[in-house]
Amino acid sequence: MFTAIKTFSQVCTHMSIAFGLAYLLTGSLALGGLAAIIEPIINVALLPWHEKAWHAIRRRYAASRLGFAALAGEKLSQTSLHMGVAFGVMYWATGSMAFGGLLAVVEPICNVIVLPFHDRLWERFRTHLVESESALLGAL
Repeated sequence: MFTAIKTFSQVCTHMSIAFGLAYLLTGSLALGGLAAIIEPIINVALLPWHEKAWHAIRRRYAASRLGFAALAGEKLSQTSLHMGVAFGVMYWATGSMAFGGLLAVVEPICNVIVLPFHDRLWERFRTHLVESESALLGAL
């Protein structure tokens, strides 16, 4: 249950970033809302397939010196996927390659900056829950 709530919160954070940036770029609530809905959904839909493919590659090369290169390749690929989706959604919504390119660069950077803080907060929350549960069980 905790993981589902954390994932939902992560999606909401991602959607907020997409909305805010699209709104700042276009001044349109409609286009901001469209980007906030479509872009994260496409990323969430594609990411499991991406991770599955790269998990197989990492497992194959984990014992070799190519393990680090496979990890670096995965992160570069993940960034490229994210940027491509951001560009495609904004270009589709506005018809502007400039807006698409700007969102493709800025939105993933914002996610890379914000989401680790999000995850750290959720990890603290989980630790607090575990400690509270342990204290409650210890008191019984």
